[in-house]
Amino acid sequence: MKNFKFRIYDNNYNVKIVSHEDNIIDLEVNGTAYSVKLKEEVKVSKTPTLVRSASKRPAELLKVNPSSSNTKIVAPIPGTVLSIDVNIGDEVKIGDRLLVLEAMKMENNIASEKAGKVTAIQVKIGQQVLQNEVMIELA
Repeated sequence: MKNFKFRIYDNNYNVKIVSHEDNIIDLEVNGTAYSVKLKEEVKVSKTPTLVRSASKRPAELLKVNPSSSNTKIVAPIPGTVLSIDVNIGDEVKIGDRLLVLEAMKMENNIASEKAGKVTAIQVKIGQQVLQNEVMIELA
């Protein structure tokens, strides 16, 4: 089952737990077998304990730079493109809906953060996108 190594007063001990049933543990210490009876019964937790790793810090959303000539509209979260409401060459204003992205069974309207002209559409209806993936480019 489990192996442990101990060092006590410059002596090395290799302990291997062979089995554990109720209050009796069969183990080997440096190759010699022992059977140990515990004084108290080991209490088994009825509810398992979940251990989770620390969550990763979410990637920061790309912000629009008003002075830049090109703007890239990226997916804020992973999802599926449900509809595209613009075509290449369309003029858009701030707040115009560009597309609808379904994520976690919710429809999210992706709106323009800058006025401009649609120069490229990088996605198709039904396509799955990852977070920060470029979907539409504006000039």
